[in-house]
Amino acid sequence: MGETSLNEKSKTLLVTGGAGFIGANFVLRAADAGHKVVNLDALTYAGNQENLAALAQNPRHVFVHGNIGDEALVDSLLAAHKPDALVHFAAESHVDRSILGPEVFLKTNVLGTFTLLQAALKHWRGLASYAQNSFRFLHVSTDEVYGSLSPTDPAFREDTPYQPNSPYSASKAGSDHLVRAWFHTYGLPVLTTNCSNNYGPFQFPEKLIPLMIHNALKGEALPVYGDGLNVRDWLYVEDHCDAIMTVLEHGRVGETYNVGGLNEQTNLSVVKTLCSLLDQLQPDGAPHERLVHYVKDRPGHDRRYAIDCKKIQTELGWQPRESFKTGLEKTVRWYLDHQSWVDHVTSGAYRTWVAANYSNAGR
Repeated sequence: MGETSLNEKSKTLLVTGGAGFIGANFVLRAADAGHKVVNLDALTYAGNQENLAALAQNPRHVFVHGNIGDEALVDSLLAAHKPDALVHFAAESHVDRSILGPEVFLKTNVLGTFTLLQAALKHWRGLASYAQNSFRFLHVSTDEVYGSLSPTDPAFREDTPYQPNSPYSASKAGSDHLVRAWFHTYGLPVLTTNCSNNYGPFQFPEKLIPLMIHNALKGEALPVYGDGLNVRDWLYVEDHCDAIMTVLEHGRVGETYNVGGLNEQTNLSVVKTLCSLLDQLQPDGAPHERLVHYVKDRPGHDRRYAIDCKKIQTELGWQPRESFKTGLEKTVRWYLDHQSWVDHVTSGAYRTWVAANYSNAGR
């Protein structure tokens, strides 16, 4: 199996989930770099074509409304566009939703990935040898597959054993194993990235940072699980997209690369830092920290995640550009400048879900 990588020349990329948070940021970056992007997205609650408004008149972006589980559709897109790589973001990705309704996570994250792998394998086998050598299937995954760390444990490495603790992380672990198997069994040229918690523009306000910004601006409670001391490594989404492109262009076939922001923070520290930023940028509601409200911890809440990303740093030369301070300020300013976007995505269904998820538990 060759290790010729996707080079920096203009390529055609089939991107799944490219209307979602990380996917849309990647699509914008890829199109800006001159690549053609065929963007397959089911437009579930977290997928939003408004995220792609900047590409509305861009001929390098082709949007296709459809599901990754539709094998015939995926086959037709591969045949029609002959992509040089398939970049797989599409996933159900929110732990809390996986606790309330795990079935869709298995269908999308496991069976959907299986469908894509089968379609990509058929496509790859039909390519000329030079095209086979350059084709890539890049699977975007999460650090949550590794389980939970104590405060003194070393950070997750690529060879850390999998110990998923939620339906979400279990479904992503299953998809990771399928990708690995399709490489070792069938020779499909795959790459896998496992990232830490992302934040930045276009993130649906169910995740911690945009939820806190959204609630704080409305003067509503800022719900913090348990004691708020659960630790996450925070990665600015544009840094993550740069890492994915770096792996796509230069990564070794069959390898996994962990991607982290080198910014471990407790949830409570994140919320307090956000409140301080909002006090400066939106002083009408200050002090925003008065809105912090502790709620009952969620089931199976992992205590700490941390990423050791030395492999991608030393092998591929990637480094995160944003510190937590600079990335968080950019994020807050983006949400303040895009309130109409927030208003559009926070529908009645969203409000119903938030009420159901956080109503169990004031303390």
